[in-house]
Amino acid sequence: MLKRVTASGLFPPPTYSHASVVEAGTRLAFLAGSVPLDAEGRIVGAGDPVRQAEQVIANLGEQLRAVGSDFAHVLATDVYVVSGEPEVLSAVWEVVKVSGLSVGPHSSTLIGVACLGYPGQLVEITATAAVPEPDPAMEEDSEADS
Repeated sequence: MLKRVTASGLFPPPTYSHASVVEAGTRLAFLAGSVPLDAEGRIVGAGDPVRQAEQVIANLGEQLRAVGSDFAHVLATDVYVVSGEPEVLSAVWEVVKVSGLSVGPHSSTLIGVACLGYPGQLVEITATAAVPEPDPAMEEDSEADS
């Protein structure tokens, strides 16, 4: 269903793959940018890109669960950080790396930008994920629990 590819002729990436290939017939989810807002719409981690990245990852997990997927099925991400400082981008990438998104590893681009959509927003992540077919055994178990 899913194959992650690292091209042998290219420099090996540290925690992501160069490409992800999905066989035809697989359901895909294209997720809107995950942002560092709490459930009431307030920015979490004002002025702190690492804390914002943690909230973005938590929100991304919620988005994935809502479509029946998870971090292990993420194919590609774009990680936007309001900064031109390599140290800041690296600190945000470290949050992505330890989140479970690099388990794949998935294909990713880390991008320093001038600004994002919400006042005070420093981090945003868009993602594409495969949506696995439900496990019939798990469905039977949940029906038996009802």
